[in-house]
Amino acid sequence: MDLARRHGLSTQAVRNYEDAGSLPAADRTAHGYRVYTPLHAAALRAFLALVPGHGHRAATLIMRAVNEGASEEAFRLVDEGHAQLLDDRRTLRAVERALRDLGPVATPEPGGTFIGPLAHQLGLRPATLRAWERAGLVVPRRDLRTGYRVYDDADVRDVRMAHQLRRGGYQLEQIVPLIAQVRAAGGLEPLEAAMGDWHARLAARGRAMLSGAAELEAYLRERERR
Repeated sequence: MDLARRHGLSTQAVRNYEDAGSLPAADRTAHGYRVYTPLHAAALRAFLALVPGHGHRAATLIMRAVNEGASEEAFRLVDEGHAQLLDDRRTLRAVERALRDLGPVATPEPGGTFIGPLAHQLGLRPATLRAWERAGLVVPRRDLRTGYRVYDDADVRDVRMAHQLRRGGYQLEQIVPLIAQVRAAGGLEPLEAAMGDWHARLAARGRAMLSGAAELEAYLRERERR
């Protein structure tokens, strides 16, 4: 199939895209073969251009909406993608500010520290730390003998970062994924080293969205022309 070959795809992949609604339905020959036109080529270019910026699922939903004549829904989905990118940029800035404002980390007592001393050190109430635990911000282990919460180095780091973000006006539900980023990176130092890559990935997504928008506009014009 010429359409598949031009884009380095298998024939089955193109059929799957059509079945999913990413391409408009193709006419069939008397023998049941699909007939793809320049309109299908424009749709495929738009879909493939949308995927890097919006992801496969969102790109499929956008193209399906266009092919069903629901352009407003397609535009809404595109807007959602840009809103998510903006939110991710805000997340990155929040992490950078929190890292900058943390300052020197006080090392807990060997074996960890308890909730009272940690709360006192940060000027918080123990009830606040318990609320943060319920929200999933930090999950300290329990002392086997007393049952008391014990905060190790990583727990103290997460609590201090959450404290900075709360002072910056962030809600608990906004802070949880930021703390998860720190944990996934393996701590603050690896996260700091990854900041440049994080910036680059967001920039690449932004440019990919621009490319996707250009191809989507070209496809919309081709549909209108026909």
